[in-house]
Amino acid sequence: MSGFDAHLLIVDDDERIRDLLKKFLVRAGFLVTSARDAAHARRVLDGLEFDLIVMDVMMPGEDGISLTTSLRETLSTPIMLLTARGETEHRITGLEAGADDYLAKPFEPKELLLRINAILRRMPETSAQEAAPKVLHLGPIRYDIDRGEMWQGDQLIRLTGTESQLMKIFSTCPGEAVSRAKLVEDLGRDRGQAQERAVDVQITRLRRKIEPNPKQPQYLQTVRGAGYMLAPD
Repeated sequence: MSGFDAHLLIVDDDERIRDLLKKFLVRAGFLVTSARDAAHARRVLDGLEFDLIVMDVMMPGEDGISLTTSLRETLSTPIMLLTARGETEHRITGLEAGADDYLAKPFEPKELLLRINAILRRMPETSAQEAAPKVLHLGPIRYDIDRGEMWQGDQLIRLTGTESQLMKIFSTCPGEAVSRAKLVEDLGRDRGQAQERAVDVQITRLRRKIEPNPKQPQYLQTVRGAGYMLAPD
């Protein structure tokens, strides 16, 4: 499996580190989704499948060791733990919990990349082919992430180019708010309030296609002061 085939989940409560890792790994050719804590990661994992999870150990609430132990009850996805604790006993604890690798902070991004690629090379090539399609469910509607297609039953829902772009953006971070400014940037538009208002219009149109009641959105929610968030089942 190459980086261009792999979808990674980054779990870290530090927004700065989370964003830096996401940008670095995207530049390295990976598809990357991020989660801010264990609870957020669980919601994301309910809707998406990943080739590798990169997880911080020290997080508020449920820590990375506990989450790894829990995930291993039902999930075989490789897990790499990141932590400031580099002592042997902590590393052994992480590996005993079911982690595939353990990297102590601070680390060189290149080392992280080498370790990720080493784990992915150990995965059977057939695993990606046999994995279930990456699909998000929005009530009776399903969105095929790989194909960029939206269906209701056997009926294809036609999306405009901008609507398709928006769904691709939101599907990389379900359950996470995306600001209007970030949407404008990812859509490749010039920045400014006029473009942000144009995004609002596109969101309204997209809601008409996916919401039972567009005036009370359930799946494409407005997060006050933060932007918009896709909340799949």
